[in-house]
Amino acid sequence: MGAGEQLVTVAAVLLGALSTHVTNYLMERSRNRHQLLTRWDDKKVEAYGDYVDAAKARIAMAVRLYEQRRGMQDHRRTEHELRDDLAEAGRAWGSAFERVMLMGGDEAVEAGHDLNALVAQIDWQATGRTEGTLNEWRHRNREAFRAINTFHDAARKDLGIQGSVSGEQHPERDLLLPPAQRNA
Repeated sequence: MGAGEQLVTVAAVLLGALSTHVTNYLMERSRNRHQLLTRWDDKKVEAYGDYVDAAKARIAMAVRLYEQRRGMQDHRRTEHELRDDLAEAGRAWGSAFERVMLMGGDEAVEAGHDLNALVAQIDWQATGRTEGTLNEWRHRNREAFRAINTFHDAARKDLGIQGSVSGEQHPERDLLLPPAQRNA
């Protein structure tokens, strides 16, 4: 075998080794990138879920206080204790929204801000900072749950999940009220 043939063989071996190295490097980089994205998606799902849970808990605490203040229910707790519960729910809700702000997509963050404004209005009426009728109370709660669905849709879009929780496939639902209170 001549020197030219040996040079071609050595060049082919080097080219094969280099292409194998580059391919392995690119595959490893792609795998690491995918793992990083998956890890952040898991964190986003957790942050989005925690935020919705915290918003609903804050609404639930506001409902208890509102019902106690209006004499609609006796929750066997003082108004002061219910206010403390609402304040604690507000702190958990604020922390949960901070995580959404850190990791959430633009649409999810904006949907969260809209939901926050509605939850604050519910809180204010429950505590008596703003006045309102029972129908206004219910309207605020309906709007908050519509905003939760809007937040769900934005979060699903950010996570690349197909479909939505509202729209033609999912008819709008109303507040769940006992039969005696539906028309009150």
